[in-house]
Amino acid sequence: MRTEDAGADGHDLRHHGDAEVRGDGSALVDLAVNVRAGTPPAWLREVIAGSLDSLAAYPDGRAARAAVAARHRLPVERVLLTAGAAEAFVLLARALKVRRPVVVHPQFTEPEAALRDAGHTVDRVLLREEDGFRLDPSAVPEDADLVVIGNPTNPTSVLHPAEAVAGLARPGRVLVVDEAFMDAVPGEREALAGRTDVPGLVVLRSLTKTWGLAGLRIGYVLAAPEVIAELERAQPLWPVSTPALAAARACVSPRALAEAEEAARRVAVERAHLVSALSAFAGHGLRVVEPPEGPFVLVRVPEATAVRHRLRALGHAVRRGDTFPGLGAEWLRLAVRGPEVVTAFATALRSALRPCPPTRPSR
Repeated sequence: MRTEDAGADGHDLRHHGDAEVRGDGSALVDLAVNVRAGTPPAWLREVIAGSLDSLAAYPDGRAARAAVAARHRLPVERVLLTAGAAEAFVLLARALKVRRPVVVHPQFTEPEAALRDAGHTVDRVLLREEDGFRLDPSAVPEDADLVVIGNPTNPTSVLHPAEAVAGLARPGRVLVVDEAFMDAVPGEREALAGRTDVPGLVVLRSLTKTWGLAGLRIGYVLAAPEVIAELERAQPLWPVSTPALAAARACVSPRALAEAEEAARRVAVERAHLVSALSAFAGHGLRVVEPPEGPFVLVRVPEATAVRHRLRALGHAVRRGDTFPGLGAEWLRLAVRGPEVVTAFATALRSALRPCPPTRPSR
């Protein structure tokens, strides 16, 4: 790992996977966006539709906030509902008075973008490919008073041990852990959500990935009451809509948690199928970052930009990797999809790689 000054370095921090499927990409088979396919489920759509009768009233988030608190066995004073996890990054950047924020990359770029937009100078700790993009807590500068890390990390799909992440905590430091994809991990192992013994811990959760609610915008923050109060003061009035509040209550219900666990186990099976299919292209220099633990995989492949364009011409959208600090133009991120989609994608990938001659395996 190394520390890097996050100046203007050519990384487009505002580029996200949905850019691959907007406009003329809307008809493509989507392996670029990390929202679970086939969502939201019918029962959740019915809950959201049922909330529309209440649109004349201003949103009242008390019941949803209490439901989230109960889900994590926390007092409501430790919960803040937000318009997706992305809003939480903006609130943190604007509300917290920090001197040296550090973002651990490669990871979701919105935290750094929000910090920079708020006028902060941001340092980066870059995890290395040769280390499997795994965290070494000692690489984070001791004087960092805000540290941001994702777990499991987008785009590497690495799941860091909870105690390694918790080891980043220090007195006087805010430790922000983005757990937007933790509910896609069977058993949510390595989660820190609900912990109150880690000083300065702030955990962010999203309900948009597993439940297919990216267009509704709903997430939440778990933190000490004084941090929640600071963030709430920076938040506009009625930031979460009535339909999003209804969705939040539904998505933390016992029924929903059981369904999410089942979906996480299914994703693990589908991810193994995807990794197996990708292994057939090792001779073309394609390498998967293993073991992936999120609903996506990161791959390195020669001439990835050209391969991505050929895949688009063949009807498949994948996420470019060069907008993530710590990665370059040879990286692509692939969302986990079902067996039929993966089989069709493997066929397209074979054609897209054909102009790239197979490489000899190293001795």
